[in-house]
Amino acid sequence: MRACILGCASTVLDDEERCFFSDADPFGFILFARNCADDDQMRRLVEGLRESVGREAPVLIDEEGGRVQRMKPPQWRDSPAPGRFGDIHARDPGLALELARTNARLIAEDLFTVGINVNCSPLLDLQEAEGHAVIGDRAFSTEPEIDVALARAWIDGLRDGGVVPVIKHLPGHGRAQVDSHHALPLVDAPLEDLEARDFTPFRAFREASVGMTGHLLFNAIDPDSPATLSSEVINGVVRERIGFDGLLMTDDVSMSALEGGLAERSARSIAAGCDVALHCNGEMAEMREVAGAVAPLSGAALRRAQAMLDDAREARRTRSTIDRDQARADFEKKFAAA
Repeated sequence: MRACILGCASTVLDDEERCFFSDADPFGFILFARNCADDDQMRRLVEGLRESVGREAPVLIDEEGGRVQRMKPPQWRDSPAPGRFGDIHARDPGLALELARTNARLIAEDLFTVGINVNCSPLLDLQEAEGHAVIGDRAFSTEPEIDVALARAWIDGLRDGGVVPVIKHLPGHGRAQVDSHHALPLVDAPLEDLEARDFTPFRAFREASVGMTGHLLFNAIDPDSPATLSSEVINGVVRERIGFDGLLMTDDVSMSALEGGLAERSARSIAAGCDVALHCNGEMAEMREVAGAVAPLSGAALRRAQAMLDDAREARRTRSTIDRDQARADFEKKFAAA
């Protein structure tokens, strides 16, 4: 298992992709809207990805609701943005937690139906007044304790549906004033402020089996390297201060917040302490660069990867069944009245 997670170009695998994945043996795969047509097509694609590496590789997707949905209407339901549950929490905390859990359970049902077993959600980032809209209502709340409560309900819903959550974006993306897809955000907040707010939700879920970094520059921690490429952030903050010991994947290494070639970015992320480099766009030449720059998982990274795979098997084993149509109708009725 090579220390990378890769995408694919379309709704079906071509021969070049199959051969490449067989040789490269990425740890897992990630899907985007370009890969999603309907349930049957997605099941075939997911099966094909796993067949290409000859094992039950994790298959990931970003299904947050709101602006970030890969499986879109009319084939799949339109899920509310996480921030909507924070709004409801201000009026009725109990109802907000119930709705957050049910919504996540419905998301999990859609994912599990097509064979996807990992969801890159929830964001544990906080909504910040000065923050860029790239986070905004993708985050639950401005308050750490509300963020934690809603994230716990969300995680419970995903796991109840047999899907492993990915906590993101370690160690906190809410203060970013630019979109890291396009530029590198600079965070000037002092360390004590980051400790008091940004790190708090992540510390509450430090036992999670998998997390994702954010591409931000924290002046108070490492003024020279973005978090994904910084051993001071990965080891000193994520591993030590926050206490997270799960599998740590990068955010997409092709994002413009990072400088240098893809091989350099990928190698530096692993050297900094990330376990797995994530590459999302499915472009073959870029995937070859990423895969060529990282080694097979070993040592602590392999231990964490195996623990994450065990967690995925446990989530599948303990999954409950629901009447999806009835659960959806109940959710929509309560959500509309909230």
